[in-house]
Amino acid sequence: MTAKKHGQSPIKWVIIGLMGYWIAWWAIKLTILAPIVGLFGKNFTMVFIVTQIPALCAMAAAYLVRKKLLADLPPNSEQNLK
Repeated sequence: MTAKKHGQSPIKWVIIGLMGYWIAWWAIKLTILAPIVGLFGKNFTMVFIVTQIPALCAMAAAYLVRKKLLADLPPNSEQNLK
């Protein structure tokens, strides 16, 4: 919706945001999550909580990507929604 308000291609914003989300999710999953899941062994609750870390980091990355896309808008476009 924000892309449309600023005359940008919504598909471009979706693709860029999705790629940022996926890259962040996989990077955290492979570097941080893989080594620490084994530490919790049989404690299902802790394993469940720890496995949410990549999703939280990916959401933060998607937020930062959106913020960057808004910052890159031309200054004469409609108000930036933060």
